[in-house]
Amino acid sequence: MTDGQNVQVDVAIIGGGPAGLAAALGAKKRGADNILIIERDNELGGILNQCIHNGFGLHTFKEELTGPEYAARFIEEVKKEKIPYLLNTIVVDVDAEGKILTLMSRERGLFKIRAKAVVLAMGCRERSRGALNIPGYRPAGIYSAGTAQRYVNMEGRMPGREVVILGSGDIGLIMARRMTLEGAKVKLVAEIMPYCGGLKRNIVQCLEDYGIPLRLSHTVVDIHGKERLKGVTLTRVDEHSKPIPGTEEYIPCDTLLLSCGLIPENELSSGMGVELSSITGGPVVNESLETNLEGVFACGNVLHVHDLVDYVSEEAAKAGENAAEYVERQIRETSRGIPVCGEKGVRYTVPSYLRPEYMDDPQVIRFRVGSNYQNVSVVVYVNDICVIKIKKRTMAPGEMEQIKLKKSDLEKVCECNKVQNIRICIEEQ
Repeated sequence: MTDGQNVQVDVAIIGGGPAGLAAALGAKKRGADNILIIERDNELGGILNQCIHNGFGLHTFKEELTGPEYAARFIEEVKKEKIPYLLNTIVVDVDAEGKILTLMSRERGLFKIRAKAVVLAMGCRERSRGALNIPGYRPAGIYSAGTAQRYVNMEGRMPGREVVILGSGDIGLIMARRMTLEGAKVKLVAEIMPYCGGLKRNIVQCLEDYGIPLRLSHTVVDIHGKERLKGVTLTRVDEHSKPIPGTEEYIPCDTLLLSCGLIPENELSSGMGVELSSITGGPVVNESLETNLEGVFACGNVLHVHDLVDYVSEEAAKAGENAAEYVERQIRETSRGIPVCGEKGVRYTVPSYLRPEYMDDPQVIRFRVGSNYQNVSVVVYVNDICVIKIKKRTMAPGEMEQIKLKKSDLEKVCECNKVQNIRICIEEQ
């Protein structure tokens, strides 16, 4: 095992997907020279490599790209800047206090490196809980939507021909269209909630344009088939998500795709002592995207699940810049800062804490709502003083929202009182 004291980098970035690539370029831009990207797969790009549909890059590059095309632009820039990376390498453990990373690869075995700053950019994984409470066997033909996407787009094989999709996350909606284009019959998309979990544009482009039914307030309650899936039983649910007797319907199919949402990949974060949000499952961070562990930053889908990769890249570039700045200045600010809270319909905010002396001007605060809203206002209170009020015609859980808080908004309150908290709420107009 290599001695971690002898192999040192300034910024170690865990993950070589869109977040990790943007973080590396952000750190390089800020002046860090000794950067290392650590990727567990055999190529850079992460999940984008299997997302062959277009719709990426409209914000970042002002043109529509496929996932691999979007990733390729960042990979090309990383190589141009000569930022080193390790492929087929897993981070087994991180000693947060000494920032010593234990790594494993087939070629080098178990070895260690020491970093001055660490950026967590491991992305997210699919939530499997949608299948856990369904009675019946587990025959062939049941896949997560992401697994099916990889099979079709990267391995050239079809999971099946008659498809039911459980859950209306974006990957499931996109796979409804993809399977249809490949000749499969997508019977329907079932969603247990009374609203869709994906982007509006995906509802239109992936379901409505192809005549695929979306059954809201419906779920699968039984799986039929022993060796191979033969069908599922679908039922309507009440406002408490409980099946309504008498509404059962048998749907013949040979494939069930589970698209029950995404959750940040934070097993490593939890093991190293990062404080995680009970709502997002990702790290709790301040305005610099720094976690409760000094010099450990988080960005992208490992922090909270985004709906656009452009926002991932924007956020990750900031994390990389802040990590490089930390290395340069060795900032040791002990104060957590001002709490930023979501209330009255706002499920969470990122960041969760704000230190005015380090915040951008304006500071972007991203959040999601917990239900569908029409003709409401997003209101920001500093202490109990309203500083921002923005009218919104519609808001939905599948769409990430953001507001921009200026330092002058805080100064309005600071003239009289110390800022105690910042609250973001949904209010009727």
